[in-house]
Amino acid sequence: YGRLGFLASIGKDELHTAVNALVNRTYVLDKRTLLHLDANMPLFGKVPYALNEIAIHKKDTSPMIKIHTYLNGEFLNTYWADGLIVATPTGSTGYSLSCNGPVIFPDSASFVITPVSPHNLNIRPIVVPDDNIISFEIEGRTDGFLCTLDSRRELVDKDVQLGVKKETFSINLVRLNENNFLQTLRNKLSWGLDKRN
Repeated sequence: YGRLGFLASIGKDELHTAVNALVNRTYVLDKRTLLHLDANMPLFGKVPYALNEIAIHKKDTSPMIKIHTYLNGEFLNTYWADGLIVATPTGSTGYSLSCNGPVIFPDSASFVITPVSPHNLNIRPIVVPDDNIISFEIEGRTDGFLCTLDSRRELVDKDVQLGVKKETFSINLVRLNENNFLQTLRNKLSWGLDKRN
């Protein structure tokens, strides 16, 4: 549901060139990491994967939630927030970025954990190696919360235990040879352009 289109590295005016590149096989396949959600209850059927992010959110107008977060079983932090995002490098330019998360290069072997509207202003996003298992315990005043995998969401009981890890397989994205991540960043984020008027 994104609008900025970081994965779309070509514009409408370049469509003819892009089709020719596909036909002539003058492109590069970029491997992208996926996230895998483990839970002690059935969630998201047989597709517990996300390309961009897995997020935990409070429901609607309910009060903030407490998200106890662990890396490989070791306590990291308790987030008092509206939610928490675990994003891949691909997802770092989406929802996580809009919550002040960093941009991560696609070939970085890392995830970013980004709080959504944290109660404590000293809490900042943190980048962790992607071989970590990130687990959560959630507390709140309501009986459940939302869990999202990219654009899919489910209502989850607050007693559920969740774990996020790197999926064992990746996906390939087609990148045209003349386009690269730095060029996409400059174009999509208008870096270096005077946008005052």
